[in-house]
Amino acid sequence: KESTMRKLVKGNVSWVGYMHWELEMFHGDEYSILNGSSQNAFLIEEEKTILVDTVWLPHRDEFIENLKAEGVLDKIDAIIVNHGEQDHSGSLPALLKEIPDTPLYCTAACVKSLEGQCGQQGWNFNVVKTGDSLDIGNGKQLIFVEMKMLHWPDSMATYMTGDNILFSMDAFGQHFAVEEMFNDLADQALLDKEAMKYFANILNPFAPFVTKKLEEIAKLNLPIDIIAPSHGVVWRDNPGQIVEKYAVWADAYQENQITVAYDTMWEGTTKLAHAIADEIHKQAPDTVVKVYNIAKSDKNEIMTEVFKSKAIVVGSPTCVNDVLTSVAGWLSFLKTLKFKNKKAAAFGCYGWSGESVKILQTKLAEAGFEVVEGNVRSCWNPDEEDFAKIPDMVAELVK
Repeated sequence: KESTMRKLVKGNVSWVGYMHWELEMFHGDEYSILNGSSQNAFLIEEEKTILVDTVWLPHRDEFIENLKAEGVLDKIDAIIVNHGEQDHSGSLPALLKEIPDTPLYCTAACVKSLEGQCGQQGWNFNVVKTGDSLDIGNGKQLIFVEMKMLHWPDSMATYMTGDNILFSMDAFGQHFAVEEMFNDLADQALLDKEAMKYFANILNPFAPFVTKKLEEIAKLNLPIDIIAPSHGVVWRDNPGQIVEKYAVWADAYQENQITVAYDTMWEGTTKLAHAIADEIHKQAPDTVVKVYNIAKSDKNEIMTEVFKSKAIVVGSPTCVNDVLTSVAGWLSFLKTLKFKNKKAAAFGCYGWSGESVKILQTKLAEAGFEVVEGNVRSCWNPDEEDFAKIPDMVAELVK
């Protein structure tokens, strides 16, 4: 069988991962995939042959067969496990049945996560920490850098001297399938969008760790010619651009944008949402306004817009003394993302008890938003008196 899996990264380093064009959801159903994805694994062939990560369990057979077809499976001297999550380690059990006792290099926390997921298999673990290195021959080394909470406690990155490649694991990645592999060959608009979506929905809760780790990596003073993450493109054209973006994104990022997110039962809350969007534009013509129905829109796409926003306005009618379940779940997700330095306001309709606006205000405050006093709470369908409350609420958001 002739393998077409190998793609040259640089020198003696090749991509040997899996391009997943059909993938639609990730992390269960928590993350939407709109432009495919990839599970990036890399093969280093110096005097020693090193495999950097594997692929997800469903693709293990194809992954192993491809390594056999390339004639490298039995030559692997060590496996670097940068992260224990299944999309990167899922092939390990099957792989290590083929090449048992192959040394695995990973963090102490990764040993725990792998044994927790796969059981105690007696694998040949070699625990490393920041600054530890592995000689791979031809005057080159792998240097390990712990990346705790980016985005698991077990995460690390691996730096290859000589070729100056940073295998960065999930940091700097995207769920984005690019057959051409390199960032300069990708659709730039989609690349920017997917990189931001990945940061906003997966890494933003750990933004303080991002800031500290970027500072730590900078102090190591390592020349970086290529950044090779575990998903999406390999950054070869000005790889520092994504590092610079992460530094900005991790610092309570916002643009001149306000996002309105709501759900409705009988369209009264929809009318308020549209009127609020109109008023924002009237008061702040240069501010970008986006409006989303939470139940009908992709939650990860909405959260990316929230990430970009300086303020959000969230609406729900009252339903059985609470907000709609679509909004309740969305608010729970919002809280986990730990956005900073953003304002929020609430609105909604009700028929008799009318708790939704107060609940929204409480939940938004718990999610870390600065909740303004102004709100719109409309009994049955909104009337002129309700619409008249919108300008003051908006004024608090745009000032």
